Amino acid sequence: MADLTLNIARKILDAAFAKAGELKLKPLVVTILDTRGVLKLAASQEGTSLMRAEIAHGKAYGPLAMGMGSRALFQRAQEQAFFIDAVNTIAKGALVPVPGGVLIMDGTMLLGAVGVSGDTSDNDEACAVAGIQAAGLKANAG
Repeated sequence: MADLTLNIARKILDAAFAKAGELKLKPLVVTILDTRGVLKLAASQEGTSLMRAEIAHGKAYGPLAMGMGSRALFQRAQEQAFFIDAVNTIAKGALVPVPGGVLIMDGTMLLGAVGVSGDTSDNDEACAVAGIQAAGLKANAG
């Protein structure tokens, strides 16, 4: 597989929301970006709070921009706060370096990233990973 198709993105989205229902999470926003950082698909459940779409986008965008899942970005932000702050300044504030942003891999080939926001960062990440795995792909959360 060379591209992140709309059908694959829908599978990821549906499975991420299914996982959220299984875990009884707060309402989520799921954003899926292709390798260029272009929006492939995004959806929000009823009742999401303000700014969740922007946060989900930032959680997906950061891993693409930096080549690592947002859990690794979070760790790096703790260890090198000035660096991540500088990168985020260059990116015009588009990175959200907390768990919940996961790279979508087909073997070693990068297809895009998923960002999830609405519950705890760990739960957001679990939904992103579940969605990616349900589509038969590999999740790299960092």
